[in-house]
Amino acid sequence: MPRLYVEAPLAGLGEGAELELPPGAARHVQVLRLQPGGVAALFDGSGFDWPAEILAMGRSSVRVRLGVPRRVERELAHAVTLALAMPANDRMDGIVEKATELGVAAIQPLMSERSVLRLSGDRAEKKRAHWHGVAVAACEQSGRSVVPAIEPVRSLAEWLGALGDSVGTRRWLLSPVAAEPIAQRAAEPGASTLVLSGPEGGLSAAEEDAARARGFVALQLGPRILRADTAPLAVLGWLALSA
Repeated sequence: MPRLYVEAPLAGLGEGAELELPPGAARHVQVLRLQPGGVAALFDGSGFDWPAEILAMGRSSVRVRLGVPRRVERELAHAVTLALAMPANDRMDGIVEKATELGVAAIQPLMSERSVLRLSGDRAEKKRAHWHGVAVAACEQSGRSVVPAIEPVRSLAEWLGALGDSVGTRRWLLSPVAAEPIAQRAAEPGASTLVLSGPEGGLSAAEEDAARARGFVALQLGPRILRADTAPLAVLGWLALSA
């Protein structure tokens, strides 16, 4: 059954409610060549799927009837946030897509001293909206009914300065020069995990020191140096599979 994201609350509509799909979901139905009588699953990011029978289709409109909602339990046991200095080119798209499939709860795009990609103003908001769309598509494909939050682009220094205390949250800094293997932190208690990862050239020594001052523990992922778009996915995959 195809799954379609609807950026509007569905919980208050109730079983049997009829609605017009928003343009994005309607286009998806048209592309899939679904017909009246067909069924799709709708989700609004709240953790539920609603079966929806297609009632009528116009040139650019689709009307559906909602069935009984079903809670979808596919989230990680502990929420994981990736805070990463954005890699150049389109590699950020791949990180958002794969991190969503692996169960990330939120992604914080950052700019550090050595970042190649720098965004601000309208350009930053357009990229953020684009990455939200990438995350939505990954949720539709992977069966998740909670869309990870894509936070506004910020500088690393600004973001670190705004962090509150770390009670209940493990804070991990990925560093190729750290002596402590990540496996040693497997049993560390914490309701959530915040992972900070650097750009292509890595974080500067001053930036790593600033992160440590905010409660981050420097960890390494093994004897090989991983690329900026590989390291955060490697640690997220490790967390997802070891949960």
